[in-house]
Amino acid sequence: MRKMISSLILIFLFTPILLRAQSGDDYKTASEIADYKYIGTFGLDKMDKILGPELDAYMHGSPLPAEEYRGKFEKPKYPVKLYRVRYKSVIPEFGNQPITATGLVAVPETGTKTMPVLSYQHGTVFSKYEVPSHPDSTSEVKLMLATFGAQGYIVVGADYFGLGESDLPNSYLVKEASEQACLDMLIAAGDVLVDLGIERGDLFLHGWSQGGWTTMSFLRKLEELNITVKAAAVASAPVDAFGTINRWLNNWQPGDAIYLPGCGSNFFFSHEYYNNLPDLAKRAIKPEYYQVAKDFYEFKIDFKELVSKTPVKTPDMFNDEFRVTGDIGTEPFWKMLEEMQAYRWRIKTPLRTYYGEADEVVPVYIALLPENWHKLLGSGDTKAVNAGPKADHRGTYIYSSLHPPKWFSTFK
Repeated sequence: MRKMISSLILIFLFTPILLRAQSGDDYKTASEIADYKYIGTFGLDKMDKILGPELDAYMHGSPLPAEEYRGKFEKPKYPVKLYRVRYKSVIPEFGNQPITATGLVAVPETGTKTMPVLSYQHGTVFSKYEVPSHPDSTSEVKLMLATFGAQGYIVVGADYFGLGESDLPNSYLVKEASEQACLDMLIAAGDVLVDLGIERGDLFLHGWSQGGWTTMSFLRKLEELNITVKAAAVASAPVDAFGTINRWLNNWQPGDAIYLPGCGSNFFFSHEYYNNLPDLAKRAIKPEYYQVAKDFYEFKIDFKELVSKTPVKTPDMFNDEFRVTGDIGTEPFWKMLEEMQAYRWRIKTPLRTYYGEADEVVPVYIALLPENWHKLLGSGDTKAVNAGPKADHRGTYIYSSLHPPKWFSTFK
């Protein structure tokens, strides 16, 4: 990682300043690596709507009873100013190739100079712009702004490579690229805040689903770099990629999410590209579904069209010959998945991992691995928190949005 950071610094020093050339008059330069522009403010009325009718609409169809969350969030205290950030980064998988990525810095209008920072890692999206830098397009990010931003936290979020304004392929669940996107976004956010005359307080982390895994992987890198994180929370985090993907492909259950085939195919395309695994997607996906899956990965069709042209059961979309390679798991693809685990280290940071018993994406077994691992080691403050028997994937996220702010406040 230190080699990665050193390479990044060299790139910043000796690469022409591309950001200024690309950004246009509406962006302001914060540093050699970051520029930003104001894109709006979420006022208190907007925050109330996010926690009221918009939340009800988002949770439509979830088995989690509304009384579990309706009216239980803290009343929003502060409007939040939103800034889209464009920053320099590198792709570790491509020998630290320099690129430009995007993300969000959201600053609450508290009237104070120093505020705590929440780095939020977003979950799986099937739209290129359903990301933090376009906050009004994503209910997930809006909820973070209403629950953390409106309570006085600066909220920072990377879009990830291939999403937002990035012209790269989607780096879906790619380990080092995801870590780098978040790390460099955090650095860029610091430069933006300095330019705004704001000082950063304590750092906290949170993430859901894909973002739960990303948060865990990012946390390990931050601890490796001796960057202090006060506390972290994750929800429905697939911390064991080998187990999660193998379960999706080979042990379908009636309650599995309808979007798992799309998650799986996107996973194969992203790792074929970023981890140099030629023809991985063709080996994995049945020929009759390959082109529609590729179009979906490239954002040429939407999720509705994908569902209309692919099976409901995840195993039915993928080649039997490929699926059985997970039995032994010695092929390069499965070995790579083993290296993606995001829980097997002695975590120093206080951590809460939220899970739901009705989660249709991440099995309870997977969600409990961090707590059980640390019980085995006899170390750390890592605890699993049950969101309840009716908490599905979204319900677990809602529960993890409701409770961590109170826990985080004990560290201030």
